[in-house]
Amino acid sequence: MSKGTVVLAYSGGLDTSCILVWLKEQGYDVIAYLANIGQEEDFEAAKVKAIQLGAKKVFIEDIQAEFVEEFIWPAVQANAIYEDRYLLGTSVARPCIARRQVQIARQEGAQFVSHGATGKGNDQVRFELACYALYPDVKIISPWRIPEFYTRFRGRKDLMEYAQKQGIPVSSTPKAPWSMDANLMHISYESGILENPKNHAPADLYMMTKNPEDSPSVPDTLEIEFKKGVPVKVTNKKDGKSQGKPLEIFRYLNDIGGKHGVGRIDIVENRFIGMKSRGIYETPGGTILYQAHLDIETFTMDKEVRRIKQGLSITFAEQLYNGFWYSPECEFVRDCIAKSQERVEGKVQLKIYKGQVYILGRESAKSLYNEELVSMDVQGDYDPCDASGFIKINAVRLREHHRLQGASAGKM
Repeated sequence: MSKGTVVLAYSGGLDTSCILVWLKEQGYDVIAYLANIGQEEDFEAAKVKAIQLGAKKVFIEDIQAEFVEEFIWPAVQANAIYEDRYLLGTSVARPCIARRQVQIARQEGAQFVSHGATGKGNDQVRFELACYALYPDVKIISPWRIPEFYTRFRGRKDLMEYAQKQGIPVSSTPKAPWSMDANLMHISYESGILENPKNHAPADLYMMTKNPEDSPSVPDTLEIEFKKGVPVKVTNKKDGKSQGKPLEIFRYLNDIGGKHGVGRIDIVENRFIGMKSRGIYETPGGTILYQAHLDIETFTMDKEVRRIKQGLSITFAEQLYNGFWYSPECEFVRDCIAKSQERVEGKVQLKIYKGQVYILGRESAKSLYNEELVSMDVQGDYDPCDASGFIKINAVRLREHHRLQGASAGKM
């Protein structure tokens, strides 16, 4: 008798293939769900494999367009960056994947969902918080936190032996000595030989970007047009090629950034669960948009609004990293950030070259830049004498602080 139906977030790789068979072994009916979020994958082969392994149904969902428009674009509006460097490519994909997983579970009457996330990582938190938020009555099966599972499968060797015994097809190609996770926004690499933070990344690790040293010696010059803080058009000034649909814009920026080696970082970060981990990331299109959006935002946004928005950006990045996309506080912060973007429109010209993004210029009908006011050659509507009082008022606090310091020093 079946214990019920479980929707498994399935990749077709060794871990989730073994999990699929193990769940059946435990008495569950399994629905395999594979999200296409821009990773290089033979989706048809993965579907055939899942059916061969005994999945009751297989859903392969192309959610790339909604991934860009509903998840990556809010991150671009926010200038979301975790711990000053990480552009959150894995973090932003998880609520998108989990949302569709829950929709399938509800649609198919499944009481359970499952995933292959490790018990030491962030993804288990991100997936499960999203699932509980969107399907409060759901039950979650997390094999890598079930002692019966993780004591049986202590590593890849145990999984390979199980796969051979169960007739699970496995790749004959030797596995790279690290793990990777890919989507439209980025590729991340961790574990294996990368767990020693002193080890340099092998030259053949990177799959999304060229080595900047080997990238073209001729730059690409782009113009990116923004409306309400999101890109609506990108044009290559060298060949006139342009893209105007969100998914195509992002793909094109990935291509250009990847060609020039843009967006590589190697960092140690603080996982939500409490430990530090070393990760290597490639985010070519996201890096270009981060720099371009920063520029047009500063050009068009009031100083004090932007000061508040900078704080919200940090808050949003932490909420996103920690898995709270569907929390009331994150919804509130996203609404505030979206409000701040109403005037953020215009065009930014930039050069992509040898791993770098160089801003060349910008223009906007909503600009708060007043050329006459700021000019050193034209006085305009500004009286320099007013600055004297402004400076003296700001100096009151400094004078008092140092006067008291001097008085204290004199008593010693």
